[in-house]
This record gives sequence, structure tokens and C-alpha cells, in this order.
Amino acid sequence: MKLIKQIAISFGCALVLVSNAFSQGAGTYPDKPIKIIVSFTAGGTTDILAREVGNQMSIRWKVPVVVENKPGAAGNLGTEIVGRAAPDGYTLLASSIGPISINPTLFGNLPVNPQKALQPVALLGDVPNILVVPATSGIKNWKEFTAYLKANPGAINYGSTGIGTTAHLISYLFAQKLSVEALHIPYKGAEATRDLVAGRLQFMFATAPSVVPLIKAGQLNAIAVSTKKRISALPDLPTLNELGVDIATGAWFGFFAPAGTNPAIIKKLNETTLSILEEPAIKQKLLGLGADPVPMNVQEFTKFVQNDFALWAPIVKASGAKPE
Repeated sequence: MKLIKQIAISFGCALVLVSNAFSQGAGTYPDKPIKIIVSFTAGGTTDILAREVGNQMSIRWKVPVVVENKPGAAGNLGTEIVGRAAPDGYTLLASSIGPISINPTLFGNLPVNPQKALQPVALLGDVPNILVVPATSGIKNWKEFTAYLKANPGAINYGSTGIGTTAHLISYLFAQKLSVEALHIPYKGAEATRDLVAGRLQFMFATAPSVVPLIKAGQLNAIAVSTKKRISALPDLPTLNELGVDIATGAWFGFFAPAGTNPAIIKKLNETTLSILEEPAIKQKLLGLGADPVPMNVQEFTKFVQNDFALWAPIVKASGAKPE
């Protein structure tokens, strides 16, 4: 009986210590600067969303939230940096569908596998891809665009933010369905959009937040949107489905932390992020850019990421895409 009593007391003490550590991890967090690593260059959708939410975090928590752009290896560099960081909640990753759901299949042997090395934190937004062309091309609608494609076989270049990104894979599917010969030009990030504006590319499927301002400024012309429904930012823009092209998919963006981070900290990050995204001014701004906030708790977002990886793996294989 004495031994059993001692074991019970020891077990009880252990539970108290674990409980205290758990609550302290969330209760004192954050008490120093937070770093958000963005997997792509400045100016892209991932960067826009990370800075918007990071700025609000800094205001709420009264600690600096620093955004660092670490483009490279189709987003894998940012994944590796955060995947190897201390799991203390002070180094986060802002990434997207490409590095998280597509790259494990595309690259096959990554130094850090995002499915294992990262803990999903919060979904920042579900984002459509918009088919855009340079305004200088003079192409303003679907009829003119398809006529241009037919008139210029073998002379069409399209850009993307990297091999295996949704911008690449949607364009690949698009070219296949329209039987168009088109050369893929991969970039590290937002440079693709700049080259498109300059007329060095003929078309691109770009995420809405990265190009809606350019469309409204008259630098790019929008032809169609990739998702099932039209978007509030450009309500007159038809979907590909409406135009007879069987493509209905987009992209998503989210926050991640190193695997092993205190669950209480992950929960606090998730709840704060969702609260920020629900602020009327922030929500309206994101909707105006074409990003649709989709509230998910940690468990829901984790399951979402797992399902998305399973969805894209066979598509990546079928495309024959290979990393450079």
C-alpha cells in the first residue's frame, strides 16, 4: 500500500509539473520578438498575408514581429529553416500549398519534410488563381486570348513562382486541356509577375492578392479565375468552368511552427490569427484582394493539410514535373 501511495503521489506531482509547464508556455508567450520566415520573395501573396497578420500580432502582443523573406528551392529553403528551428513559438513559417503539399512529392528526398517537421498553426486564406496577361498585349477577354494562343503556336511562355507551384500545375493542366504548346518559365517568386507586366511572358495563373492591384491599376488584364465561383474582388470575371475549361482549383496560405512546439502556444497563435482575420477592416482588405479567410482550429487545419497533400501527390506525378 505504501508503494502504491508513493507511486500515486509521484504521478500526481508529474501531472502538476506538466500542467504548469503547459500553462506557462502559453501564459508567458510571447515575451520576445517573433520571426516569421516567408518562403518566397517580397510582394507575393505569402508575403502580403504574413505582413498583414504579423503587424496585427505585434500591435496586440506588444512585441516585434519581424518578417524575413527566404526564397529559394521552390520554397524549400524556408521550410528547412523553420523545420530546424527551436520549437519555442518564436520562429514561424508563412508558406503555401506548393512547399507544403506539392514539394514532398515533387522533390522526393527533401532534407526537411514539411509533413513531418512542421506543425500546422492557422490557415491564412484560400486564394484563387487568376489567368492574367500583360495589358500591353491588348488582349482583353477569353475570345481574344484563345485566338492569340492559336495564332502563335510554339511562341507562348508562361511564368510561375516555381516548379511544382499551383501557378505551374494549373498552367500545365490548362495547356493540356487546350492543346496549347507553351514553355514554362519558373521564377523564385514575385519576379514572375514583374516580367509578365513587362511583356516578357504571355500569360500566368497568379494568386489573386498578388495581381488584383495590378489589374485595377491597368498593368495586367484578367481573363478568367480558376475557382468554382467568381470572386468578390472581380465579380465580372468569369470562371474557367464558365468558359468550358474543366479546372476548378486554387491555392491556400498558412502559418506553421516547428514540430514539437508547445500545443498551448500553437493554440494561442491559431486563435490570435483567426481573431485578426475576422477584424472587419482586415477581412474586407483580404476579400478585396481576392483572399477568402477560412476559419479553422488547429485540428481542422492539420487535417486539411494532410488531405491536401494526398490530393496533389498523384497530380504532381502525372504532370511529370521535375525540380531543377
